[in-house]
Amino acid sequence: MENFHVKRVDDDNITKLFVEGFLDAHTAPVLEKELQKSIDEERYKILVNFKDLNYISSAGLGVFMGFIEKVRSEGGDIKMCGMSDKIYRVFDLLGFPTLYDIVKDEETAIEKF
Repeated sequence: MENFHVKRVDDDNITKLFVEGFLDAHTAPVLEKELQKSIDEERYKILVNFKDLNYISSAGLGVFMGFIEKVRSEGGDIKMCGMSDKIYRVFDLLGFPTLYDIVKDEETAIEKF
């Protein structure tokens, strides 16, 4: 099985999640747990950095759909940055750029909060 890791860094009021490896049905619960932990701690401004992600499946995308309503209902958001072209195409195919701010770098993502 391919590896998947999430590294969390709390930066002021923004929680940054760095995802790495392969995000699919087997590894999606790891990301779900981290997102849930942020919400449980009432940290609703979440930045996900995809620079080290090699692969994402629809199950991985589903994780974000599962949390976005709750986060936005609390005045927060999930911003995304650092996607490779390959990863971005998967998000684009499913219409994510109309629902989420997907930008190149962290600074731009942070400015969008």
